[in-house]
Amino acid sequence: MGKYIFVTGGVCSSLGKGIAAASIGSLLELQGLTVRMIKIDPYLNVDAGTMSPYQHGEVYVTDDGAETDLDLGNYARFTNSPLSRANSITTGQIYMDVIQMEREGRFLGRTVQVIPHITDRIKHRIKAIGDEEGVDVTIVEIGGTVGDIESFPFLEAVRQIIHEKGHRNALSVHLTLVPLVSGGELKTKPTQHSVKELLGLGIQPDILLCRAPMPLDEPLRKKISLFTNVEPRAVISAYDVPHTIYEIPLSFHKQDLDTIILEKLDIPVKTPDLSAWEQVVDILVNAKESVTIGFVGKYIELGDAYKSVDEALYHGGVANEVRVVLKKIDAESLEKTEDLDNAFKDVDAIIVPGGFGQRGIEGMIRAAEYARTRNIPYLGICLGMQVMVIEFARNVLGLKDADSTEFTPTTPHPVVSLLEEQVDITMMGGTMRLGAYEAELMPGSLLRSLYGVETIQERHRHRYEFSNQYREQFSSSGMRIAAVYRANNLVEGVEWEGHPWGIGVQFHPEFKSKPLAPHPLFSSFIRAALDYKHSKKQKELFE
Repeated sequence: MGKYIFVTGGVCSSLGKGIAAASIGSLLELQGLTVRMIKIDPYLNVDAGTMSPYQHGEVYVTDDGAETDLDLGNYARFTNSPLSRANSITTGQIYMDVIQMEREGRFLGRTVQVIPHITDRIKHRIKAIGDEEGVDVTIVEIGGTVGDIESFPFLEAVRQIIHEKGHRNALSVHLTLVPLVSGGELKTKPTQHSVKELLGLGIQPDILLCRAPMPLDEPLRKKISLFTNVEPRAVISAYDVPHTIYEIPLSFHKQDLDTIILEKLDIPVKTPDLSAWEQVVDILVNAKESVTIGFVGKYIELGDAYKSVDEALYHGGVANEVRVVLKKIDAESLEKTEDLDNAFKDVDAIIVPGGFGQRGIEGMIRAAEYARTRNIPYLGICLGMQVMVIEFARNVLGLKDADSTEFTPTTPHPVVSLLEEQVDITMMGGTMRLGAYEAELMPGSLLRSLYGVETIQERHRHRYEFSNQYREQFSSSGMRIAAVYRANNLVEGVEWEGHPWGIGVQFHPEFKSKPLAPHPLFSSFIRAALDYKHSKKQKELFE
């Protein structure tokens, strides 16, 4: 029988349930268990695809094209759990399913209600993953906080599963807040009230993860235990780690969280090998060299908007044993300044990530031109590749009004455009190329050499494509077509010929990067940044 761990949160959102759930998953995998991860989001949206980054951070895309919550990215980075649209559940999906079933007459005339019909559907979705053959433990994170009206059907479904499975097969892990108030005192009352709210819904937490700015001392843990009916050793201090989120599995292991979980689930405990995590943390904290990456984006004021890209860059640093410093640059600010040298001062490489809409595009184009003309390593992802193409068309091919039809529908030189069969599609998302596609890497390309294979599978999330009508002009003028999706003859990657490291890709390699397995594209990019930094120092010595 598969076991379940339900991770809930209290007091306030954004306390780190996703990282906590992913860290638990990582520790259980190191115990030799097969783990599955599920994220439940209580919003009515069917998925995260139409939500603004300002609302919900980045959209994480799976191989099967699901647009999901960014916490699935945390699961992918910390664990080996396969992820698909089945691993992302929203209120919108559940209600759509139940209403469709009702319209089809599948409830045989009965009154359709939240309990049991909505909760039964939630349980069905969870068990479809958790009861698969070979799955040892399924970790289910419930978004939002206890007390939110939107979360109630999901928490009721959790209560029922725990009741049905029994406490040897289903655990409640509750993450809550222990704030530091003026005077330097940690307060337990918010945690007490949060647990009381959870108890009111019929769920007794088995383990508490107490978010605090510092480790909890023994008297405080005993006090929390006394008022929550959770044994003292299961009151875990989820304190602010000093350097990187990749310290969290190590912190939890030191407090025996994995041992406690396994004992409660009646699973034999092994001695895990955490040396790989220790090595990652050691490099991130103690690396002797660093590189600075100029990160040109349009949502830079929101930390989670480019979460997977940020982390993939850090992973590239791990691969090269250097610390990566991100210099976030607002693309719109580059449209207004005449001093690009100052904007990119001390930058060892430039990256332009994905995005949608016209805002900041001219600034991104200027960033691409700056990197191309000064031989600075450049990585363009999705939109970053498209601005690379637009810049080259304007400044090398001489097509002064070249643009994407996304930004200028009437441009005389649509070097980036919709495919002809997509032009009349009006439903948002109807023109999206989503999920994994195969790309053939061209012989002699930098992409081919750094991947070390002829074909790759990478994930996409975009509408507009490189226009094949201009392909010969680009190829004959110094821009190499480096990767192609053969089924539709679509350009997947381009490179500046004669440039030390200038690559644009239509796909999103960041979704496949892990701290324990950095993506080769980011590893090579950070190596190029390090080489550029060394060459600058060498040049300065001879000046």
